[in-house]
Amino acid sequence: MTTRAQDDTAGPAGAPPAPDMAWVPDGTFQMGSDRHYPEEGPAHDVHVDGFWIDRHQVTTAQFAEFVDDTGYVTVAERPLDPADYPGAPPENLVPGSMVFSKTGGPVDLRDQRNWWAWTPGADWRHPEGPGSSVDDRGDHPVVHVAHEDAAAYADWAGRALPTEAEWERAARGGLDGAEYTWGDDKLPDGTPPANWWQGAFPWRNTLDDGYERTAPVGSFPPNGFGLYDMAGNVWEWTDDWFVAQRPPAGECCMPRNPRGGAEEDSYNVHQPQFRIPRKVVKGGSFLCADNYCMRYRPAARQAQDIDSGMSHIGFRCVVKSDGVAPQTDE
Repeated sequence: MTTRAQDDTAGPAGAPPAPDMAWVPDGTFQMGSDRHYPEEGPAHDVHVDGFWIDRHQVTTAQFAEFVDDTGYVTVAERPLDPADYPGAPPENLVPGSMVFSKTGGPVDLRDQRNWWAWTPGADWRHPEGPGSSVDDRGDHPVVHVAHEDAAAYADWAGRALPTEAEWERAARGGLDGAEYTWGDDKLPDGTPPANWWQGAFPWRNTLDDGYERTAPVGSFPPNGFGLYDMAGNVWEWTDDWFVAQRPPAGECCMPRNPRGGAEEDSYNVHQPQFRIPRKVVKGGSFLCADNYCMRYRPAARQAQDIDSGMSHIGFRCVVKSDGVAPQTDE
């Protein structure tokens, strides 16, 4: 049953750190779900201190300002280290990123290579590879950013990446136990209230939400905390290491401001040849479809290699209520 989460405070003293940030109050909520994918469980109550969070995903224009100011070069723009990718073809060890391409018809959904391809020259400025640009996408979320890139932007902005618990608390908008960020009805007004894939993934998108790929931030209604695109559009980096299943809460007390697992537990056991740790991404993206990846929900989570940006991954930032960015474990 969906209920309004318990909030201990209505808001902090003082003005927000920036006009584009919203306050998420101190409170308790049910994190995770026992009704969907196994990595979302077990559902358990946690308490999160209040914090500020970006109202929308960091945009291409905002990221460009950071790059112009610092000269920063993203991971996708750097050559790959052969030692990190044993056996990889030399032609793949060049700057680039993973780009989604719609297929011509139904394919085996167990093989992501049917729609994802390593694309030399793909990066945040060229989201579909060479020849593409972001000239008309300044208000779209920046993509092809690795965890390192997102963390560098956050540090430059005087902010930080959210923990998984902070992100999920913010995404729920005060609706405790709700299926979606807006409630339990997937289509409350008969139309999609977020940017996800409608139709048969990965070949037929009916575009009921109006968008083939990313949408400008704020294109859909905000949640109860005034936050946009906490479902769909692009996955968002958190600062927690991914573990396949979170431990249940202890019997003695409720977790407060919990963090994820340890780096050594985050590696992909199915690809032991690639020793790349993984962080949690949240929120789903424009590629989430009911027939493949119904993860445009606040409880959903996914592992992402920290060195890999893709054409459906972005981020937003947080600041603690005292104006000090939260400490990270890096």
